[in-house]
Amino acid sequence: MLLPALVFCIVLLLVLGSYWAFVRRPEQTREATVRRRLARPKAVTRLAPVALVKDYERLSNVPALNSLLARRGAIAAPLQRLIQQADVKTTVGVIVLSTCLLFLTGFVVGDWATGYVFVGLLLGAPLAAIPVSFLSFKRQRRTLKFEELFPEAIDLLSRALRAGHAFTTALGMVAEEMPQPIAGEFRLLYDRQNFGLPLPEAMREFAERVPLLDARFFVIAVLTQRESGGNLSEILDNLASVIRDRFKVRREVRTKSAHGRMTGWVLVAMPPALALILLMISPEYLRPLVEEPAGVRMVITGIGLQILGTVIIRRIVRIDF
Repeated sequence: MLLPALVFCIVLLLVLGSYWAFVRRPEQTREATVRRRLARPKAVTRLAPVALVKDYERLSNVPALNSLLARRGAIAAPLQRLIQQADVKTTVGVIVLSTCLLFLTGFVVGDWATGYVFVGLLLGAPLAAIPVSFLSFKRQRRTLKFEELFPEAIDLLSRALRAGHAFTTALGMVAEEMPQPIAGEFRLLYDRQNFGLPLPEAMREFAERVPLLDARFFVIAVLTQRESGGNLSEILDNLASVIRDRFKVRREVRTKSAHGRMTGWVLVAMPPALALILLMISPEYLRPLVEEPAGVRMVITGIGLQILGTVIIRRIVRIDF
């Protein structure tokens, strides 16, 4: 029992030490620098030149990792977009380091406990997916909440236009009166066009930030009205009605497909649950699956088929529209 505890402590110290060295220590250094600068006496008699261009968003607090991620745009850009859509206060570097450390932890523990490299890989892969899965979950929660509140925001825009306000002023009213996440996205849209970005480009960036088909419909409707003319308040009223109808139909579909989704999750969870029960009741029964070459091949094949079945069931019960 001493050796597993020692390995666990070493891995834990490695993870915590890496987090302190690459994340907490740079943050503490910057905070101390700011505090020292604020504590200095104000002896400056003239204003220093102020930069009007905003600094680019850093991908990591570690300079070397930031430079590496900046050169790997194909990896950093999707993660950065995912972080923005999930509205999580972190950086791409933290996600990458967390993924690597979790994979290393799972691989070391699995390889040490069983003596098989593939077991370490099978244990490290799910652990490595935890940061991205967490961001995807947060993005889904935020997107669903945005989708529920979006018709109310469009109605508020329409009422503001009928009251005589300009469209940009109506955007600011939505940002002030609606709850999050509607307020944050419309605030960013309002600020960008207010600080000089053309409204069509700001609207297109809004459609890219919000991963919803309804948001694209909204942008297309507004831009089309600006090009061809028409009653924008009436267009927004019709769009809000269509979004509500789509949301109502989606809820009905999810209600009617609940039995199929529940059956699919039961089928997916049954093999690992059965293996866990057998491992607790009779560990000797599963020993040949780890010790014999044929058993190892059977386990690998079973896991592969389980993953394939999960993907197929998910595609069957998931209805996109």
